[in-house]
Amino acid sequence: MAALEALINAPEFTVSELSSALKRTVEDAYGHVRVRGEISGFRGPHSSGHCYFALKDESAKIEAVIWKGVHSRMRFKPQEGLEVIATGKLTTYPGSSKYQIVIEAIEPAGVGALMALMEERKKKLAAEGLFDEARKQLLPWLPEVIGVVTSPTGAVIRDILHRLEDRFPRRVLVWPVKVQGEGSAEQVAAAIRGFNALPAGGRIPRPDLLIVARGGGSLEDLWSFNEEIVVRAAAESMIPLISAVGHETDITLIDFAADKRAPTPTAAAEMAVPVRSELFVEVTAMARRAMLCWQRAQEGRRSELRAAARALPAAGELLAIPRQRLDGASASLPRALKANTHLHFRHFAGVSARLTVRVLRGQLTQARHRLTVSGERMTHSARTLLRNRRDRFSGLEIRLKASKLANAQAQRNAIARDRERVARLAERARRALATATQRLQARVAHSGQLLGALSYRSVLARGFALVRDEQGRAVRAAAGVGPGARLDLEFSDGRVAATADADRPAAKGPAKPASDEPKPAAPKRTAKPVDQGSLF
Repeated sequence: MAALEALINAPEFTVSELSSALKRTVEDAYGHVRVRGEISGFRGPHSSGHCYFALKDESAKIEAVIWKGVHSRMRFKPQEGLEVIATGKLTTYPGSSKYQIVIEAIEPAGVGALMALMEERKKKLAAEGLFDEARKQLLPWLPEVIGVVTSPTGAVIRDILHRLEDRFPRRVLVWPVKVQGEGSAEQVAAAIRGFNALPAGGRIPRPDLLIVARGGGSLEDLWSFNEEIVVRAAAESMIPLISAVGHETDITLIDFAADKRAPTPTAAAEMAVPVRSELFVEVTAMARRAMLCWQRAQEGRRSELRAAARALPAAGELLAIPRQRLDGASASLPRALKANTHLHFRHFAGVSARLTVRVLRGQLTQARHRLTVSGERMTHSARTLLRNRRDRFSGLEIRLKASKLANAQAQRNAIARDRERVARLAERARRALATATQRLQARVAHSGQLLGALSYRSVLARGFALVRDEQGRAVRAAAGVGPGARLDLEFSDGRVAATADADRPAAKGPAKPASDEPKPAAPKRTAKPVDQGSLF
């Protein structure tokens, strides 16, 4: 009873709550794991781009998923039956109550898996015919330009250049690429296709021979040259290609697709060009042999000519038989001419016997009858044709009249519409002109009012005066006016000339004792009114 009560008192979970709790537990306990197993149930990427399969071993299986973005960045793609080491995050899928691993990286489990993958890929590409001998091209005997696809910093390019310099110097174009690691396969394939895309006679010369080279290394290091993109680029190359990847014991798939395989990069350089010094010796020997052969041939022909000259008969003996045949033909020619003339005469007599007046009259009657029948048929045809043409022209005339009426009515309608439109536009233009004129008049009036308000003449009208000197310049201060200066005073109703008596009051002298004598009156001075100030 106590156990039953304990179960009854246990908290209740919904299915979603329980699934979420299990999901958090699994993800917290197994954040990132590495799992080794065999790929099972892989049928290629889903239509969405995601991959769904399982990893299994002898006694267990776990579901796996690779998202689309991760799959596109993977160097090794999953394949059915391949043993791999997968790195990812363990999680659950509530929709089917199962746990699964979301894979972030995948790699083959050891060299054996790589060899199996390589063999499977080799069979697939061989089935497509990429390794057929019929596709192989012959290497040029002495290429002018050699294209090399390799790393620019390794010892491979130095060995190739040094070997070419020793044997037969040629122009070399190097396409620098990565030969190991992420993106190296794409760079090698792009370099092969790039050399093939160069136009003949362009600024950059098109190579006559390609060398794809890399030094030795492990199977993982050389794996870029086993990728399909590299093998297909080598098979599609229209330029003869030598594969020089690794050492003599290293085998990659590009070796089968290339036109020639070299055990080492140095051997590839030896295959590309002959030895120049040996060529000089061989050419000299061949020239000597050719001269000896020519001399012997000339001596043999000279001997044959002498023997043939001795064996030839005389000219009279050669012409005796043709001369005899000519004499016989000239003797039988008169008789043949007579016989031919008699034969033709008999043939002419037989033909003239059959050609009588009755026959000629019958032929003339038949010809006259045919001519009459032909004339009647021609007259009937001409009348029929004329009737058809007359009917056709009548129909065309009716259509033309109808078209003219319709066109004239359409033109009248168009002219009426254009007249109405011109009237509307003229009315709008008249209203717009009146509105613009009113606006301009208002603007001119406003500007006149503003000009009158800002003009100094309105200030003069209020009782002020404008003072100018003899040069007509405005006087702005009393200090600028000397004694006896001629001034011009401008009022609102006219101008008045004036003369300045003094520019400033007399200076005060020393104090004198007071006296009862009256002080002399100060001279009168014409001064500016107190309320008359300067406008400036």
